[in-house]
Amino acid sequence: MKGAVVENKDAVVALAALAQESRLAVFRLLVQTGPDGLAASKIAHALGMPASSLSFHLKELAHANLIVARQEGRFIIYAAQFDTMNTLLGFLTENCCGGTPCTPSAGLVCGT
Repeated sequence: MKGAVVENKDAVVALAALAQESRLAVFRLLVQTGPDGLAASKIAHALGMPASSLSFHLKELAHANLIVARQEGRFIIYAAQFDTMNTLLGFLTENCCGGTPCTPSAGLVCGT
């Protein structure tokens, strides 16, 4: 999901990645944490998830371009890809209510 144009297949990949309880929990935690992200060990601790399971879920979220990893010293820090999230939300709500704002938060953009 690069840029403002979203293909249906990109949306399906992202939604499929989020359509699993553990991955949704990881993504929501990273969204709440903000652009600084969290080390994998802190994610595992916060969610009570074994490292082996977390690794699998992080890989799936990264494949869907919903999270990004960066090395900081000996730690790998994971952060939500807010651009991807906002693009997906825009795609899902495109033409909502015939193109007129239908909720007070219609123009809300996260992570900026």
